[in-house]
Amino acid sequence: MLLERKTISFDNCITQLFFLHLFACAEIFLLIIMAYDRYVAICTPLHYSNVMNMRVCVQLVFALWLGGTVHSLGQTFLTIRLPYCGPNIIDSYFCDVPLVIKLACTDTYLTGILIVFNSGTISLTCFLAVVTSYTVILVSLRKHSAEGRQKALSTCSAHFMVVALFFGPCIFIYTRPDTSFSIDKVVSVFYTVVTPLLNPFIYTLRNEKVKSAMKQLRQRQVFFMKSYT
Repeated sequence: MLLERKTISFDNCITQLFFLHLFACAEIFLLIIMAYDRYVAICTPLHYSNVMNMRVCVQLVFALWLGGTVHSLGQTFLTIRLPYCGPNIIDSYFCDVPLVIKLACTDTYLTGILIVFNSGTISLTCFLAVVTSYTVILVSLRKHSAEGRQKALSTCSAHFMVVALFFGPCIFIYTRPDTSFSIDKVVSVFYTVVTPLLNPFIYTLRNEKVKSAMKQLRQRQVFFMKSYT
């Protein structure tokens, strides 16, 4: 976005497209795993260490990257199988499947439907799964004390904020075959740049250890300022 030169080769464009969908899909599955982790921690806390042991975590991480790779390979295959003969201008800041297939010299309606079935279905289904998980958590919180409810809600609120910020733009972009709006570029930049930048702030500022460390740092700064004055 900052460089004056705005050109990219077709091979590099496909590479960018592949890794875009690989990391995006991996994050989607990661958010699902985090929702499941919170469900187990809040609804069945006594079984948490047995359910979410190291072996299960390794298997979930492996499944996460495997699922992201399969999804990305499917999206890439749908793109490179089409014939391209111009024009070669993409109205966006980066290469993505819906934008690239518009440059194809053939009817891409069926390809667009397959893309929606792949990316759109994954985004919408995973979002509904996360919402269902948090609905179950909220229902189960009625049995907890007021302090327990506040602690659980504090733990889940940061994660659900990230879910909303990430899934909202993804669902908006990938559930519309062969249609585009002027706001698409803004939405695309939001879920590829803005949301990842916000993640560290959202997660760390809700972490009790981070809060405690920041509080101690402020107290230390105040102490040194008073010492010098």
